[in-house]
Amino acid sequence: MRKSFIGGLFLALAMSGPVVAQNMDAVQIKTTDLGKGIYMLVGQGGNIGVSAGPDGVFMVDDQFAPLTPKILAAVKAISDRPIRFVLNTHWHFDHTGGNENLGKAGVAIVAHDNVRKLMNADQFLKAFGRKIPAAPTVALPIVTFSDGVTFHLNGEKIRIFHAPNAHTSGDSIVHFIKADVIHMGDTYFNGFYPFIDFQHGGTMEGMIAIAEKVIAMAGPKTKIVPGHGPLSNRAELMKYRDMLAAVGGRITRAIVAGNSLEIVHAEKPTSEFDAEWGDGFLKPKKFVELVYTGTAN
Repeated sequence: MRKSFIGGLFLALAMSGPVVAQNMDAVQIKTTDLGKGIYMLVGQGGNIGVSAGPDGVFMVDDQFAPLTPKILAAVKAISDRPIRFVLNTHWHFDHTGGNENLGKAGVAIVAHDNVRKLMNADQFLKAFGRKIPAAPTVALPIVTFSDGVTFHLNGEKIRIFHAPNAHTSGDSIVHFIKADVIHMGDTYFNGFYPFIDFQHGGTMEGMIAIAEKVIAMAGPKTKIVPGHGPLSNRAELMKYRDMLAAVGGRITRAIVAGNSLEIVHAEKPTSEFDAEWGDGFLKPKKFVELVYTGTAN
């Protein structure tokens, strides 16, 4: 069941063009009402957040281009008001793939400065051997920020702030303050070992730090939307933080001691977490390799 939440990312990394579109024909967009005009949309790719009300629609991320018609239909079922803004939590294509379609429709795209910088140039994801071409101009964020920005829409205060060097160099956290909902983008993979894009500014330290920050912000009833995986809460985020801290600490100490990747694999630094976190597209051995090479370099 949980695998379906991140299947879109793995699928898109392995395929491209018409093949991706064909494999998304059967995707359904599922909507969860989080209360006070805030919704979570799950399809294929990163989880979408929506604020809907009389001022229009504010979206968080937009998955893949072939899914735009289905996403628009899901949003229309929530509100007949226009989509005014989409906030990209980071640059990865399973969160920004709908930008071009929405940009052409007149939606204002918002993101951290580094998202526009990364999207505006050809990229290569070494971890997956995947070339990512520069986005067309219409798909680029037209409003960017360095530290944070606040939107006042639909009676809601939407606070967006930068999570430095976490999943990438340009991650944003979105806090719907009145609704008590926090969207964490890919700084939080609920139920899976996370992909950390070390190549583009991500760090284990940053992942732990932003988890700590959101834990401090959240209360027992706060709804937390992860980038991938089911809707979460503060208690589950604390378990995720503890896992990252334990695994990251063990691997860092091994690197400082001069241990090779082979030795680290033999020590099985994720062993007690594998049953809960090891069933995603990053299996335990691959996750250890990712963290070891990213931290060592």
